[in-house]
Amino acid sequence: MSLDVLQPGLSTTVQDRGRVGFYNLGFPQGGAMDMESARLANALVGNDADDAVLECTYMGPVLRARAPVTIAVTGAPVVVLVNGEPVEQWYRIDLATEDELSFGLIQGGSRFYIAVRGGIDVPAALGSRSTYAIGSIGGVDGRAVRAGDVLPIGPATGHCPPAKSIPPAERPIFSREQEIRVMPGLYDHLLTEEGMRRLVHEDWTLTTQADRMGLRYNGPGVEWRQRPRPFGAGQDPSNIVDAGYAVGSIQIPGGTQPIVLHRDAVSGGGYAMVATVISADLDVLARATAGTVTRFTPVDMEAALTARNNRTRRVAELIARLEHRR
Repeated sequence: MSLDVLQPGLSTTVQDRGRVGFYNLGFPQGGAMDMESARLANALVGNDADDAVLECTYMGPVLRARAPVTIAVTGAPVVVLVNGEPVEQWYRIDLATEDELSFGLIQGGSRFYIAVRGGIDVPAALGSRSTYAIGSIGGVDGRAVRAGDVLPIGPATGHCPPAKSIPPAERPIFSREQEIRVMPGLYDHLLTEEGMRRLVHEDWTLTTQADRMGLRYNGPGVEWRQRPRPFGAGQDPSNIVDAGYAVGSIQIPGGTQPIVLHRDAVSGGGYAMVATVISADLDVLARATAGTVTRFTPVDMEAALTARNNRTRRVAELIARLEHRR
């Protein structure tokens, strides 16, 4: 079984839960930007958590089924069409041979996900099917899909849950205002007291410069302490001697406006990381669209670990409920 790509959309890539263990070699974990939405799409069609899905950015593709196939579309709210007729998002959908799947305008957020029963069966690279375009690995030849591509579908191994949809109250929220929890450090001491106050008490607005590597914000700017430039570092006030970057790190190249590194971020460089978005909020961050107003809220390690455990438990319980709901 396979899907024909008739139109690729703006940027449609194959993603799964990412490749772990190669960050020291410069390959980030990657994977779906909004892991929860991708996981729920897989759950609706009876896939394993590791099965690959399509991640669609703003404008979706046009796909044609070569054989009967079951799909689900989750993530950012978007008009879903089968042969030009609207169907429900966050529902399991059966496509017949030659059916065409297309999409209207996205109505919030930035990314939505297409899961196909059996998963998108492209070859794995370094243990993952996720597309890492900068490294030209994973997905379809290490790139976004193109018109004319044929996307193979793997064999279905699990069963579809009795429930055919995710109830609205249990779906992620795509809001134009976000509160994102961060842990200050490793270099927050380089900011002045006023600089840190602005970072975590003022509003920041997401710009159009946002992709899988990072999201740039506009806001009141920050202030840096005066200090001698360390040997080997540049003259930018935020420059340091090169260090490793954690996914979610907040750096401020140019000295005033922050960038939050995301799934495909480089693994190291010479900008100070003044805070890091906690792992439980990376999905929330990925749901933002240009113009989203964001407040970075500081938390400690205990709160971050509790939030991660709560998120993991909440998603697991939601998937378990699909087995008991019709």
